[in-house]
Amino acid sequence: MFDGSQPITPPAGDPYPLFREEHEELRSSIRRFIDKEVAPFIEEWEELRDFPRELYDRCGELGFFGLKFAEEHGGSGPDYLAAAVFTEELARCGAGGVAAGLGAHTDLASLYVGNYGTPEQLQRWLVPSIRGEIIGALAVTEPDAGSDVASLRTRATRDGDHYVIDGAKTFITNGSKADYVVVAARTGGDGHAGISLIVVDATTPGFSTNRLDTVGWRTSHTAELFFDGVRVSAGNLLGGVEGDGFKQIMGNFGWERLAMALGANAAAAKTLEAGIAYAQERTAFGKPISKFQVWKHRFADLASEIAASRSLTYHALRRYVLGEPAIREIALAKSFACELDWKVADECLQVHGGWGYMMEYPVQRAWRDSRLGPIGGGTTEIMREIVAKIDGLS
Repeated sequence: MFDGSQPITPPAGDPYPLFREEHEELRSSIRRFIDKEVAPFIEEWEELRDFPRELYDRCGELGFFGLKFAEEHGGSGPDYLAAAVFTEELARCGAGGVAAGLGAHTDLASLYVGNYGTPEQLQRWLVPSIRGEIIGALAVTEPDAGSDVASLRTRATRDGDHYVIDGAKTFITNGSKADYVVVAARTGGDGHAGISLIVVDATTPGFSTNRLDTVGWRTSHTAELFFDGVRVSAGNLLGGVEGDGFKQIMGNFGWERLAMALGANAAAAKTLEAGIAYAQERTAFGKPISKFQVWKHRFADLASEIAASRSLTYHALRRYVLGEPAIREIALAKSFACELDWKVADECLQVHGGWGYMMEYPVQRAWRDSRLGPIGGGTTEIMREIVAKIDGLS
């Protein structure tokens, strides 16, 4: 199990390693997979508002879901640098919903089970998740409790050897597609200490979903979840200890937010590449738009900001894999990268003029998909509050 608290021993002669040769080989492999088996079908999947379940099987077969997990469970790690490479390359696929659906499975649901599950839970849910045989989701957010996790109301009442769960969740990625859901529920009193995580199989009586119609991430199966007397074994309590849920959620927020920053930087770079290519082809007043000083300078500014954001994110990643909490650095990286991804998409839509507002060009999807970054995984405002608190400003 690796949750960011254990240091990774760097290779001799390089006390601050980041990506090594094996990581770049992995990057090339993932990019070939994306270019061949994902990118050509994005438009079709966007129309369907779905992508094939077989894509999970394929990622499992290629080992992409096992990068953070031990070999004894079918993984190849834990190597969070390899996982970072997967996150970056996946974000370049051209559809935020595909990246979100696969990411929510491996970076959220699977990671919670992998980091906190009992041996029995690891065998039941993690091993087949790594193979891509089952799909997972994490359910924390509620209609009245988003960033304020301690205020959630979904309750799990102990009844003998079972828990009976009642309540609702919303904005859950993979919610209407998952085979199992890691649910944050109140097993005790008010506040942080009363929260536990319980795994619920999607076939359990009383569990139902309603898929939501999202602006972006169209293929991601974002949904409301409903628990009406859902009865599950007490053995589904993640880690086997009541009241550990809030600590578990906070422990995994580090990687979740790092993954969002990594993905945002990669997506922004991809969007900028496409924007520059369009500007080089589109002519106005007898010359390509890219020749106008205003756009040359805008593109240069955006390239500078992406480079700065990537450096900030890699700094946070380096500290994370070396076992440091890096809470402040991760909050800075997440807020800056996600806001920048949206900014880049907006600027690149502008360079398209009226065509940017047409569904014909992928830039409109980058614009819609990027808007969720400053909201999900902890809003930009929450990230600023974290930094302010650490800096003694609150």
